Amino acid sequence: MDESASPSPSFPPSPRPATPRPAALRFADLVLDPGTFRSWDTPPRHPATGPYAEALDRARARSGADEAALTGEARLAGHRVAVVLSEFTFLAGSIGTATAARLLAAIERATAERLPLLAFPASGGTRMQEGTPAFVRMVAIANAVTAHKAAGLPYLVHLRHPTTGGVLASWASLGQLTTAEPEALVGFLGPRVYEALYGEPFPAGVQRSEHLLARGTVDAVLPPDALRRRLADTLGVLAARPGPGQAPPPAPAPEPESAPSAGRPAGYSARHPVWESVTLTRSPDRPGLAELLGAAGTVVPLAGTGAGERDEALRTALVRFGATGCVLVGHDRAAAAAHGPVGPAGLRAARRGMRLAADLGLPLLTVIDTHGAELSREAEEGALAGEIARCVAELGTLPVPVVSLLLGEGTGGAALALLPADRTVAAEHAWLSPLPPEGASVILHRTPDRAPELAEQQRIGAAELFREGIVDRILPEPVPASADRAGFVSRTVALVEAELAAAAATRYPAARQARFRRLAQWE
Repeated sequence: MDESASPSPSFPPSPRPATPRPAALRFADLVLDPGTFRSWDTPPRHPATGPYAEALDRARARSGADEAALTGEARLAGHRVAVVLSEFTFLAGSIGTATAARLLAAIERATAERLPLLAFPASGGTRMQEGTPAFVRMVAIANAVTAHKAAGLPYLVHLRHPTTGGVLASWASLGQLTTAEPEALVGFLGPRVYEALYGEPFPAGVQRSEHLLARGTVDAVLPPDALRRRLADTLGVLAARPGPGQAPPPAPAPEPESAPSAGRPAGYSARHPVWESVTLTRSPDRPGLAELLGAAGTVVPLAGTGAGERDEALRTALVRFGATGCVLVGHDRAAAAAHGPVGPAGLRAARRGMRLAADLGLPLLTVIDTHGAELSREAEEGALAGEIARCVAELGTLPVPVVSLLLGEGTGGAALALLPADRTVAAEHAWLSPLPPEGASVILHRTPDRAPELAEQQRIGAAELFREGIVDRILPEPVPASADRAGFVSRTVALVEAELAAAAATRYPAARQARFRRLAQWE
């Protein structure tokens, strides 16, 4: 049989390679509500011929994306959000002119539609094939992000592996809150560039996300499941902003000084031996900021200044108390005992919290519980006094409601830095003083032994602060406060929520400034 005359065997046609799903969208699937992402992208304008066009073709085939950024909208825990995602497998996530145009359009659309904007960068920087025209487009992207935040809208950034170069130096570093992937490479200078310049490897670990968290450059290092929970918590706090017409609860009138301890309402103005209060607030068993945060409905902690400094003695967080969301800035007395008192970096972190409240339109709660600021050469060189002044000045003009809670000790400039507010609440045994009473005694009498006498003379106790108009409400407390820790904390949370609503009904910041001007008048 002549095999050459036999018909050729029949085979099914070879399947065409499936287009891969972009890695950026696979990541988004882990964070966003399933099936809710909707693209905003239109086809990019790319060169039709030449080596660069061929590189773009290969990038499309390899990544499944048509550019190094993908944008759109989605839902996260039911909240509608705008999303910008880097696709690193497309030319190392580099930003060319078409990429920049896509990002710019998405950011501006998010602003116009008043959507929270979530950014997930992963990039080697600007696109070398395009050079300077791509490089300078970072300015327009940064300006658009700034306009988005100026409109009172959230811009939340999660740094993916790797995020370097011009992207990190522009839109990736402008988040109001910034998180990062575990073990992500995050740095301005690429390690290969450093090695080529200096002939040695870049120091190990410096550009890893965990190191940046320790330095206060990022707020958390999170895998996708934890990131989803954190973003949901953040959006939940933002959704709980008190409205401008929310009516405050009526403040009960102060009771007579002979009122029994168990019946003391907020506003009670009875006198105690002030030295007893000083002693009680210094007890290590006294509930502090950690217990207050533990009783909140939602807490989204921030880490440091966001600019390379961190101070454990001062904490900043987005917090939801009941139905009310706020930014909290407070002294952590327990952390100060372990790590040292609040210093310039802590006050810069406090100012970050103040700016965040203004950016997001959230009320600010400051919690005062400090034995005083750091007194050292390093604090002087770090402009401690200037940071106290800047905190006071910023609080005076902050365009959101402010409530201060004098929870325990209130010593010196560290306390004054968090004091200016529309409403001030003091725990019954809290106190406020320019120096610890022992220090005042040394200055006036050359001995600390007359501290109890100075505590009375300087009118530092909560009852005197109430009479002077420095404090608006007094929170009853058991003696010691640790005797009914849960009750004391729950009553504090309830009063804080009421006072946040009351502050929202004030004429801030004009009334706040007038309040302190009245206090400055000689009587």
